Amino acid sequence: MQFDALASGHHVIMDAPATSGGEDSGPRPKELMLVSLAGCTGMDVISILKKMRIEVESFDIEIVADVTEEFPKHYSDMHIIYKLKGKNIDPEKVKKAVDLSQEQYCGVSAVYRKALTLTYEIQITE
Repeated sequence: MQFDALASGHHVIMDAPATSGGEDSGPRPKELMLVSLAGCTGMDVISILKKMRIEVESFDIEIVADVTEEFPKHYSDMHIIYKLKGKNIDPEKVKKAVDLSQEQYCGVSAVYRKALTLTYEIQITE
């Protein structure tokens, strides 16, 4: 059940849990859809914030997703939570950066939006 995908010269090991015949030696393929979304929009947002001269001490993205009960089981909706920490972070500039990512730059978001409900929120702490 283990697969080794080669992407841009990097190995990504995927596997199933032992209960499904795997060895649990890597994430599930469907989970990597969430990772792809977080990586795509996260890189956009950080790049845009740097251009805006916004200093961010830490940046995390959490994605909460619902999976359908029927087969083929797939994500029906995803909610992205952008978590930023830093001093004097302008919420309006962060919102602009996130909106640019979601509406213009992130190709993963663009594809997912055609197939499911995609929402987000921003949390800023000092």
